[in-house]
Amino acid sequence: MVDLSRFFLKSGLVPVIIQDSATREVLMLGYTNEEALNLTLNTKTAWFYSRSRKRLWNKGETSGNFLHTEKILYDCDEDTFLFLCRPDGPTCHTGEKSCFFRELEV
Repeated sequence: MVDLSRFFLKSGLVPVIIQDSATREVLMLGYTNEEALNLTLNTKTAWFYSRSRKRLWNKGETSGNFLHTEKILYDCDEDTFLFLCRPDGPTCHTGEKSCFFRELEV
């Protein structure tokens, strides 16, 4: 088993990109700490640390739209995670499938 604490040496919070495991669509970006990562591994649903609420939260705890975590990858610098998840419904709190539904013109 990998020592999870090594991912949190640079910062107590690490960004997490959530991708739909079937379509590979990017669904959201969140942040995890070591406790949330452990909960994700143990429950197989995505847990995050909310920077605004300053607490742990399980995506779907109020909406029922859980993110069932099927695979976790990490980048070469060991400071970002990619969770491949099977969503129960819309991921965005607005009801959109993805949090990335607005476009900035380039």
